[in-house]
Order: sequence, then structure tokens, then C-alpha cells
Amino acid sequence: MSGITYVRGDATVPSVKGVKVIAHVCNDIGGWGKGFVLAISRRWPEPEAAYRAWHRGRAGNDFGLGAVQFVQVERHVWVANMIGQRGTKTGSKGVPVRYEAIDTALEALAARAGELGATVHMPRIGCGLAGGKWSRVEPLIEERLIRRGIPVTVYDHGD
Repeated sequence: MSGITYVRGDATVPSVKGVKVIAHVCNDIGGWGKGFVLAISRRWPEPEAAYRAWHRGRAGNDFGLGAVQFVQVERHVWVANMIGQRGTKTGSKGVPVRYEAIDTALEALAARAGELGATVHMPRIGCGLAGGKWSRVEPLIEERLIRRGIPVTVYDHGD
């Protein structure tokens, strides 16, 4: 029995009260322009600008697999840019998703959500362009967030 709430809708528009963190997976090469990030950029310019600056300054910061950048976009809404995929293309090394990096990022997300008293909202992270399997990601969310009492809602877009 999953402690995750599944709904149809747009993860960028969580309809709950209180502090919310919208979490998604980014790549480790500075690319932002396909997938869920487009929905984020349509609503707020800050997460993309922050991610690009984070990538540009990577020689002097923590940008890399498993890292998380928290960007406040509204009084009670944060976006968590989680680095959980290597590159953007499926190739000889397989799909871009990196489950270990997502797990590490979820650990940091749990800590921050706990500090903020926030609920967490996300698409099926790592399972779109990153090519991951939800059967591998879901247990990580259960372990890192649900077990700590942090409510998580996963959004499936469309009808």
C-alpha cells in the first residue's frame, strides 16, 4: 500500500494549503528545455535562471548528480531542481536516469521539506525523458519521504 497520493493534473499547480515543494529531475549538463521543465518555466522564470546559473558556476559549487537546488517562486511555493540524470540521451551507457542520484536528492528534499513543514508535489520523476522505471523510483520516495511523514502527491498529466 503506497503512502503516495496519485492524482491527474498539473504538478505546477498543487491545490493544497500550506508550504509546497515542487520536485523534478534535471540533467547534469545544464540542459533545460524539454519535458516537465517547460511547465515550470511557463509559470515561473526563477527555477530555470537559477539552474542555469548553478550549472555555469559548477566549478565553485555543488552542481552534480545527487545535488538539489531549492528556488522559492511564491510565498509558499518552492521548486526543487534535483540533478538525477546523466546527460539527456539514451545511448551506449543506457538511459540517462541515475537512481542513486535521485535517492541522494530525495534525502536532501526530505530534510528541506521537513524544515519548511512542506508537502511535496511532483510528476513521475526520472520516468519521462530520463527513461527511468517508476517501479524503481517509487520505493525511493516511500523510503526517503513517506516514511518520514512528508506527504507526497504524484501528478499524472492528461485525461
